[in-house]
Amino acid sequence: MTAIRCVNLVKRYDGKPPVDAVRGLNLTVERGECFGLLGPNGAGKTTTIEILEGLLRATSGEVEVLGLRWGRNDDAIKQQIGISLQETKLSEKLTVRETVTLFRCLYRQGISPDLALAQVSLEEKADARVGKLSGGQKQRLAVSCAIVGDPQLLFLDEPTTGLDPASRRQLWDIIRNFRDQGRTVLLTTHYMDEAERLCDRVAIVDHGQVIAQGTPRELIASLGGDHIVEIGLARDGHDLSAVASSLGRLPKVSSAQLENGGIVLSVQDLHLVLPAVLAELDRLGGNLDSLATRQASLEDVFVKLAGRHLSDEEGTEP
Repeated sequence: MTAIRCVNLVKRYDGKPPVDAVRGLNLTVERGECFGLLGPNGAGKTTTIEILEGLLRATSGEVEVLGLRWGRNDDAIKQQIGISLQETKLSEKLTVRETVTLFRCLYRQGISPDLALAQVSLEEKADARVGKLSGGQKQRLAVSCAIVGDPQLLFLDEPTTGLDPASRRQLWDIIRNFRDQGRTVLLTTHYMDEAERLCDRVAIVDHGQVIAQGTPRELIASLGGDHIVEIGLARDGHDLSAVASSLGRLPKVSSAQLENGGIVLSVQDLHLVLPAVLAELDRLGGNLDSLATRQASLEDVFVKLAGRHLSDEEGTEP
């Protein structure tokens, strides 16, 4: 069954000129899966998720959440979803338990505040003031407030931004446990490694549109190679474009691109390709300055599709 369906979703902000934060976005999320909306800051991820949460009104397009529609079934949707925003401002003078109890009062049905805290491993902080929590503990508290209503669908907007590695892993475990209960998770992130670890399927969003969608494995396979070879050459007058073109014609090399003053190859059978690459560089007289290999990732998919890295455009999410 479908948890979320968007058809030709558009969100336009008036101005001179008007700004289209979301431009005809199409999306389907099945029940019981963890689905990731990926992309750089400013891609339209937060705008999209806020429309799905009922916090923003779309300019045009169709949106269904759990088979229901905002504007017709608002209360029924609210009782079945949980939301953790990109930034959650909670009263720092309340205790952790009082905060979750307050959110529990918003739902006709749900779980006990203590159980919600246990599910995010905050039992020992139940009587602590919110203002005394660390950043990671506050993020887990926000998720606890989102799940205390026992939702069928959980929205998480950039849930691990700014967290240390240990806190990130704790939140990953919480998300996995929620999904393992047969519930649905929609999260936004610009951390591609996070999406690869957590998500059953992902949609890569850029400039308000979905530019690729599928399982992480499918999208990475679309590169044509499961390894990346990054080559740096000494600055000795060689035509990098010609070198890249020559390397790109080698067997098992799917693509060769110029990036950051070097050459990046997408390859299969790394153990066979590396000797051939080194031999070709030697034939061309290229002086190797650096060489690194790694597994292909969703970041590489984004680079192939958008022509830039996620970090190339930092800004405020519309």
